[in-house]
Amino acid sequence: MENHPRRIHRYHRFNTPGHAHFITFSCYHNQPLLNIASAKEFLESSINESASKYSFELWAYVFMPDHIHILIYPVVEDYSISDILKSIKQSSSRKIINALKMQGSSVLKNLETGLISPKFRFWQDGGGYDRSCRNIEEIINSINYIHDNPVKRGLVEKAEEWYWSSAKDWNENADGLLLIQKELLAAIMAQNGIRSLF
Repeated sequence: MENHPRRIHRYHRFNTPGHAHFITFSCYHNQPLLNIASAKEFLESSINESASKYSFELWAYVFMPDHIHILIYPVVEDYSISDILKSIKQSSSRKIINALKMQGSSVLKNLETGLISPKFRFWQDGGGYDRSCRNIEEIINSINYIHDNPVKRGLVEKAEEWYWSSAKDWNENADGLLLIQKELLAAIMAQNGIRSLF
């Protein structure tokens, strides 16, 4: 029998100035780990830290029980979306796992990898999904998709009812959990003759 080398699939990320990025990553084995008390708060702080370190604006987000979606816009030309993803995932995972260890939580059993290192994972292995949004239509579609997630899952009737989302920021002009920077996106919309997202 002829032996064939294993094909390794690599996901190419494009760091294109002027593009927004629709990012998704999932909990380990798609478990509803974001239902853990304090997990979403640690994720929130990690996103804020990454935004400050890597200079990106957060335009939309939703934290679901088993995954998250965020839409970000790097405001510098020289950036790495891989570094941004890595910073959010590693920082939040470390904080959450350390908190669970301190609590002696039985949830740690569900995070075991069977490896020496890493012994635990909070997020699914890999960088996550990233799609570049090249125009205002793709940006608006991404924001609407993000906000509709809890409704489609049957968790709430209206997007604004989901606390862990930026729907309130956009639909009700209220302040949500994370700071949403609207000024630049509003300017882009105005340039394209769009007055409202919805």
